[in-house]
Amino acid sequence: MEWTAFGTLILLNLVGSLSPGPDTFFLLRLATRSRAHAIAGVAGIVTGLTVWVTLTVVGAAALLTTYPSILGIIQLVGGTYLSFIGYKLLRSASRELIDARQFRFNADARPIPDAVEALGTRTQVYRQGLATNLSNPKVVMYFAAILAPLMPAHPSPVLAFSIIVAILVQTFVTFSAVCLIVSTERVRKAMLRAGPWFDLLAGVVFLVVGVTLLYEGLTGLLG
Repeated sequence: MEWTAFGTLILLNLVGSLSPGPDTFFLLRLATRSRAHAIAGVAGIVTGLTVWVTLTVVGAAALLTTYPSILGIIQLVGGTYLSFIGYKLLRSASRELIDARQFRFNADARPIPDAVEALGTRTQVYRQGLATNLSNPKVVMYFAAILAPLMPAHPSPVLAFSIIVAILVQTFVTFSAVCLIVSTERVRKAMLRAGPWFDLLAGVVFLVVGVTLLYEGLTGLLG
C-alpha cells in the first residue's frame, strides 16, 4: 500500500468517524454531562472497533457475506439493543422536557445532574460504548468498502497491523477531540439547554438504526 493510499484511508475513516450515527450521538450525550465519562465511552467504542477492523483487515469479514445467517443473527441482536437504547432515550427526553418547564424562564437555573447518577460509572459507560459499537455490524461493511480498493489482496502482517493501529488511533483521537470540545463550559451549557431535544434526536437515531437492523436481520434469515 502506497502512502497516498494510506492517507486516503485515514481521511475516509475521519469522515466516517464524524458522520452522524449511534456512536456519535452516544458520545455527544456523555460529553455534555461528564468529560471523564465521555472518554470512557470513546475507549469502549474503540475496543469494539478493534474487533470490526481486525475482522476486515484479515479477511474474516467475508464470512458475513458468505454466510448471511451469521450477519442476520448479529443484526437481530444489535437491532434489539439499539432499539432498547433508543426507547430509553426517548423516555428520558420526555421526562426532561416535563421537568424543564419549571426552568423555562431561567435556562441557567436548570440543574445539571450528577454524572454518576445520570450516566452510571465510567466502567458501565465503557461497556455501553463497547456494546453500542459491536451492535452495529454495518461498521464492518463500511470498513470492507473503504479498505478493499486500497489494500493488496494478501497484506503482510506488518501492513495489516499498521492499518489496524492507524485506524484505531485516528478514531480515538478524533472522538476524544470532539468530546473535549463539547465538554467545555460554553458548549456544554448550550447543549444542556437543548438537552431533552438532543436526547430526543438521539433516541430517534438509535431507534431508526435499530429497527433497520431488525428488519434486515429478519429479511436475511427468512429470505
